[in-house]
Amino acid sequence: MSSLEIIILLPLLAALAVGLGAPARATSLTAALVNLVWVIALAVKYQPGEMGELAYVHKRIILENPALALGVGADGVSLIMALLTVVVTVAAIWQTVDKPAMYYVASLLISAGALGAFLSTDLFFIYAFHELALIPTFLMIALHGRAEKEKRLAVAWKTTIYLGAGSLVLLAGLAWLVLEYSQAGKMEFDLTALRAMAQNSPISADKQAWIYLVLLIGFGTLVSLFPFHSWAAPAYATAPTPVAMLHAGVLKKFGLYGLLRIALPLLPQGALTPWIMKLLLAALLGNILVIGLVTINQKRLDDMLANSSVMHMGYIFLGLAAGTEIALKGSVLLMFGHGISIALLFALCGRMRNQLGTLEMDRLGGLGSHAPLLMLVFGFGAFASIGLPGLANFAGEIMVFLGSFANGNEWTTFHVAQGLTPLHWTVVAALWGVVISAVYMLRAFRKIFQGSANSGLFMSDPSSSQSVPLVGMAAVLLVVGCAPSLLLSLMNGPLAVVAAAVAR
Repeated sequence: MSSLEIIILLPLLAALAVGLGAPARATSLTAALVNLVWVIALAVKYQPGEMGELAYVHKRIILENPALALGVGADGVSLIMALLTVVVTVAAIWQTVDKPAMYYVASLLISAGALGAFLSTDLFFIYAFHELALIPTFLMIALHGRAEKEKRLAVAWKTTIYLGAGSLVLLAGLAWLVLEYSQAGKMEFDLTALRAMAQNSPISADKQAWIYLVLLIGFGTLVSLFPFHSWAAPAYATAPTPVAMLHAGVLKKFGLYGLLRIALPLLPQGALTPWIMKLLLAALLGNILVIGLVTINQKRLDDMLANSSVMHMGYIFLGLAAGTEIALKGSVLLMFGHGISIALLFALCGRMRNQLGTLEMDRLGGLGSHAPLLMLVFGFGAFASIGLPGLANFAGEIMVFLGSFANGNEWTTFHVAQGLTPLHWTVVAALWGVVISAVYMLRAFRKIFQGSANSGLFMSDPSSSQSVPLVGMAAVLLVVGCAPSLLLSLMNGPLAVVAAAVAR
């Protein structure tokens, strides 16, 4: 059995063990820590190939026709997403104390589904693993959501309907893609084989555009791309803390990963179709500006963080729309930075809810004098979300903005005589999102930790052991922010290939 198969299987086995009566917290945390060490070791050992070749490849043939196989493999992008998954999984499980076994089982299943989706090389299993991760999300919101029964059931149903519809649209797009590339009556699901077909005998640009649109709607709904976003904020605000951390921090990146891994390499001409590009630019501006203004208007911390997560997806979509190597690397780096920062903020949000009984920011204040450590780590998460230099999100955002002006295709190439393209004007407008995010994050920091509480609420710092995951995530933001080359060096080969395909 290969290393990647073990990494995917370990949380599944741990979830089974917990379900059969094993000590829930000890079993779950041990499995998560083993996976963390294992993924770090594979990332350190990994050497990027010039043509984006996959490493740690292993395949188990299931059917000859259709060509279905349980295949795994990883490049730098996959390993970064796997690293994000295991870091947030450890933090989410570590923060879960005195909870029913279902909390641990759900966290492990979400982690296993995300790892399977990021590390699989077969379209069928990429899709199937993601669906596996969605099931515990729905159940945990419905059964243990942070709201009255009627509200949490309504949120769970809304989330199920939106994500179920998005998954069905995505399934239709993937099926269409496979059928178009099928040759000699053989259906091919292997991603590497499909990429070779796309290079040697691409389908027509018109068909690419329509398939890309279907995939964009499917993946975009899973990522909360405007206007398919209204499920996300209520779901994150209502979900139990570990589920909110894992879904907003990790699973939400699946749609972005799918566009980067599947749609762009296989349908490069479709991605550059003018009307498709303009639709995407309008949608991502909706995320950044419209949802940004909605976020400013929030009165509760959980609602603010949930809407903030939706807003920041727009920057990542901007990098994917640009399609240059710099912008694509920035998008992946921003996926990682956003995943860590939003997971950290939701962890702190859950701790505040448990101790204070309220998350209304007007009722809070002065917590910094009682809980200086929480103020410090909240500052790391908030300032990373803003894009403060020295923290992980800044490097990703600046690369997305600069990469949108780099020479790659007609959308990113600047011509003095012709002026700015729609992509360039989108970047100019998107920069206002940085100002918007600074307004709501700094205001939240001031209301929560400075001044004095109107209602006399008191909060203490967590114990030394419970501080470990919080400080650890803050340290990750700082280390990656100061040395982004640690992750960027992993992406040299695979994203150069994707950028070259889009530039042709």
